[in-house]
Amino acid sequence: MPIVNLAWPKKEYRAIIFDCDGTLTDSMPVHYVAWHRTMTSYGIRFPEERFYALGGMPTNKIIDLLASEQSVTIDAKKAAHEKEIAFVQQMHLLEPIDPVVEVAKCFRGKIPMAVASGGFREIILQQLVQIGCHDWFDTIVASEDTVLHKPHPDVFLEAARRMGIRAEECLVYEDSDLGLQAAQAASMDSIDVRTFYQPRRIPIDGR
Repeated sequence: MPIVNLAWPKKEYRAIIFDCDGTLTDSMPVHYVAWHRTMTSYGIRFPEERFYALGGMPTNKIIDLLASEQSVTIDAKKAAHEKEIAFVQQMHLLEPIDPVVEVAKCFRGKIPMAVASGGFREIILQQLVQIGCHDWFDTIVASEDTVLHKPHPDVFLEAARRMGIRAEECLVYEDSDLGLQAAQAASMDSIDVRTFYQPRRIPIDGR
């Protein structure tokens, strides 16, 4: 009996837009290791559950939010850079999310595809290289490319604009509540990766 790919689109679309972290790459646990190490060095608490709840928000905005809540003075830009360095150092732990990557592989060259993420472009590219699909996409929209970020629809609308496809004709793959809200705000159908894939957990400090 053939294996059914639960990530497969339920109907035809003119373009597909993928989030990166937690959607194409099982990077969220690797990111949390980097977050935990960096925020702990500043005396900032960042529970794992809160980390997943803020998925899709740019790094510097998360740092500003946590620092404000915990009354910590911090250079968000510097701390964000330190966090990304810590993530890159753990890049070897990165794995693809196979059901989603298989969809991208099957539609490669057949319809326009984009990556639209709240992450930094350099880090997104390194992840895509790590899982071997960096040249599959027509465009990559990163946090540097829009003023507003998820749950605002701007990142997805910009991806659709660059591909020359109407928003209503695009399908979005996402793994976060903020990303799914952004897709809905962009009038795009979406598939929640969490319905068929749960991220790994990487032990931290003996846990």
